[in-house]
Amino acid sequence: MPPKRTTRRLGKLVSPSIPLALCLLLSSSPSFAAEALPAAAGSWISLTPPLLAIVLALLMRQVIPALFAGVWLGAWAINGFTLSGLWAGLLDSFQVHILKAVANADHAAVMLFSLMIAGTVGIISRNGGMQGVVNRIVSWADNARHASLATASMGMAIFFDDYANTLVVGNTMRPVTDSMNVSRAKLAYIVDSTAAPVACIAFVTTWIGYEVGLIGEAVSYIDSLQAEAYLLFLSTIPYSFYPILAIAFVFMIASSGRDFGPMLAAERHAAQHGNADSGVNDSSLGADCDAIQPVEDQPQRALNAVLPILALLGGVLGGLYVTGTTALEGQAGTLRDVIGAADSYKSLMWGSMIGMSAAVVLTLAQRIMSLEEVVDAWYQGVRSLIYAMIILILAWALGGITDVLQTANFLVGILGDALPVQLLPFLVFVIAALTAFATGSSWGSMGILTPLVVPLTWAVMEVNGYTGPEHMHILYSSIASVLAGSVWGDHCSPISDTTILSSMASGCDHIEHVRTQLPYALLVGMVALGAGSLPVAFGLPWWLGLLIGVVLLFLVLRLAGKKARPENQ
Repeated sequence: MPPKRTTRRLGKLVSPSIPLALCLLLSSSPSFAAEALPAAAGSWISLTPPLLAIVLALLMRQVIPALFAGVWLGAWAINGFTLSGLWAGLLDSFQVHILKAVANADHAAVMLFSLMIAGTVGIISRNGGMQGVVNRIVSWADNARHASLATASMGMAIFFDDYANTLVVGNTMRPVTDSMNVSRAKLAYIVDSTAAPVACIAFVTTWIGYEVGLIGEAVSYIDSLQAEAYLLFLSTIPYSFYPILAIAFVFMIASSGRDFGPMLAAERHAAQHGNADSGVNDSSLGADCDAIQPVEDQPQRALNAVLPILALLGGVLGGLYVTGTTALEGQAGTLRDVIGAADSYKSLMWGSMIGMSAAVVLTLAQRIMSLEEVVDAWYQGVRSLIYAMIILILAWALGGITDVLQTANFLVGILGDALPVQLLPFLVFVIAALTAFATGSSWGSMGILTPLVVPLTWAVMEVNGYTGPEHMHILYSSIASVLAGSVWGDHCSPISDTTILSSMASGCDHIEHVRTQLPYALLVGMVALGAGSLPVAFGLPWWLGLLIGVVLLFLVLRLAGKKARPENQ
């Protein structure tokens, strides 16, 4: 029996305690937190809310209840650790901290942008545009090597959402790779490695609103750091060593035809016997696949996906330029100056609205779907992001609480000069990876750690006098380590939603997928740490770290990898 389909980023959408707390909230009068600094501020107690969230997430493997418990504990600490403070903390969790997170204008913009992008993905999936892009790529796959490269290329093309990527690429390429005797395990690996790693570093995706929202909230509590959230995110991309190297390794394997370890055995078996004995029900995804299937008896035109995506990207770029030049008030500046002065939240809103409008107009103008069907397709896309939005709101609330309790100040006071600031990216990567591995949720790991890591890194940098432009790579690398470490842990975890979806969409036994992918993911992760995060924090240029990482992966594959089939296959 295939693994049970999980909701987005794993876990139940609503914990039983949340509706009860909402009822209590509605029946109560507001009791806002005191303006005065809480007694727990700057003490060891300030560390307990994020620590509780991490521990519960690891134990329960449920991110939402864990984050809410952290928020509640923090609100209790702010109100004083008394019996009445426990009740007041529960109420303030909603009517002060969560409400403040939702009511923030920038936060609302992030949520709307993310939901509009998700809705656009739903529309271009149903109108056949995404399938049209897929059909263009599939036509090139005439042997095992080309089939693998086509699968990887398709994963890059569908960059805007990891779920859409996984479901579309896996289900579309499965019959193609089967006909070329490429193992289901290889297909699942390529699908999994071009889903989250691509979506987390691409220019505009369903991940970006979430990531920028977390970064922006964390930065907003640092008075001495003046940085625009979206520009800060863009600056972290070169330091996201694991996602970049994971993508590079996929193309090395696909183009060379070489494998090692359990994957080599799976490829040799498929080359000789095919995938007829996979033992997996190819229709196991059920309703999840139906939601993204194009409508029947309608043309599948790639332009119906390409044009909305281009409109989305153009809208964001245009918005950044317009708001940036307006903020500079006619002063000459570089492109970085313009983007740094731009209103990224407004730009992302404009771009997502333009892209969504283009998808709707194209679909209705060609009479591919009725207005009712377009709205339903939009809703199906939006629904996939609801769980992530709940995590994001709770992460914002927890970030606000750690700021009130001065958690970062407490950690800096303990660590002082004892912790070399250059080790922060390495340590953050490992902690994020372990958290994501144990919880199976990269988004949960990012939501828990980002509000703590950003102010902590900056505070340690300030203590060591590392706040100049020449040391900003440490901050960039630390933020990137949260994102990259979370993706790595998620990639290795057998309970990860994307890992489960990849095996199901590819028709691969789940344990077989985890077993064959793990050596590759571990290798890339260790190279990312050893050639990227650690030496770059000590001053090695990021591009050199990436180059060394690519060379190391190439050498390992060349020396340890073997071909499972003749050269012409």
